[in-house]
Amino acid sequence: MNDLPTAPTSRRKRKAEARCCPPSEVAPVVPRDRAEADARLAALAKALGHPARVAIVRLLARRETCVCGEIVDELPLAQSTVSQHLAQLKRAGLIRGEVDGPRVCYCLDEGAVALLKALVEGL
Repeated sequence: MNDLPTAPTSRRKRKAEARCCPPSEVAPVVPRDRAEADARLAALAKALGHPARVAIVRLLARRETCVCGEIVDELPLAQSTVSQHLAQLKRAGLIRGEVDGPRVCYCLDEGAVALLKALVEGL
């Protein structure tokens, strides 16, 4: 067995994963007002209205931890383009991001995903 201490980068990575995106504190509430529900669904659908944003959401859904730098590596897009798509998803509330030094780590907002599913089921 190797009794050497864990490398600092591994500890930092675990620490970032543990800190990043704690579970949503508030369970999503489907608006009772039809117009409000429709507006919320339209906003979420608009955020998913580009194949790159759908790919980002799929990537984040596959991961059990936050994703910091790998998103750009997974998509055939420039870093600036990926950043723009991430910003739109974040504005819509579908993803959350946390600054971790010089980078931002992203994960799905499970509450927003649950709300999206409920709104779609209500169609």
